[in-house]
Amino acid sequence: MHAAMLDLADQSSVRAFVDAWRGPLHILVLNAGVMASPLQRTREGWEMQFATNHLGHFALATGLHGALTAARGARVVAVSSVGHVNGDVLFDDINFERHPYDPWAAYSQSKTANVLFAVEASRRWASDLIAVNALNPGRITSTRLGRHIGDISHSPASFDPTSTDVSWKNIEQGAATSVLLAASPLAEGVTGRYFEDCAEAGPHQPGVRRGVAAHALDTQQADRLWQISLDMLAATV
Repeated sequence: MHAAMLDLADQSSVRAFVDAWRGPLHILVLNAGVMASPLQRTREGWEMQFATNHLGHFALATGLHGALTAARGARVVAVSSVGHVNGDVLFDDINFERHPYDPWAAYSQSKTANVLFAVEASRRWASDLIAVNALNPGRITSTRLGRHIGDISHSPASFDPTSTDVSWKNIEQGAATSVLLAASPLAEGVTGRYFEDCAEAGPHQPGVRRGVAAHALDTQQADRLWQISLDMLAATV
């Protein structure tokens, strides 16, 4: 086992990790993230949730594209959230420079971005035999992801532990869908899809915290986000 430093909110850290990588890469799970944090900005001025949850992973995956291609059958797994159903990417103000900052709106757009990334990467990288899928792991107990929520009564109703409209899981259960997409023969040849509870998700239905929202599968928006992401990263070099 080999471990290396990687700070997704720091593009120089991502570049250093990419530059140090050697050999083919068969599995890349884009899992780390932040949720509903107070307004924070990176050194570039980017809103922290979008910068960490999307741009950091985008830079990592695109930077490792050559290593993924060399694997001849690599899999990339983007861990999104059911929270993506709450909102699209705020394309006219991604960094909340003009809109009042809402930690849940910022989280939702970053999680929508994860799905859009999978949609576009699966299209662009199909000839490289790279499968890219996104997923909702469910609401996982006993992690620090929710450390910014505070009093649960101040959170969206669906975050209440008594709610029946979300999937509450332990850590092992929460990792199951990621493992399926990363390693199971059942996912062989599957790409550009969104999964939950170890199965491909159906369309989101209003009032139910399940399924994938149409705005997260929009191919034109996926292409738009890809170009915007490239432009944002290019400005840091």
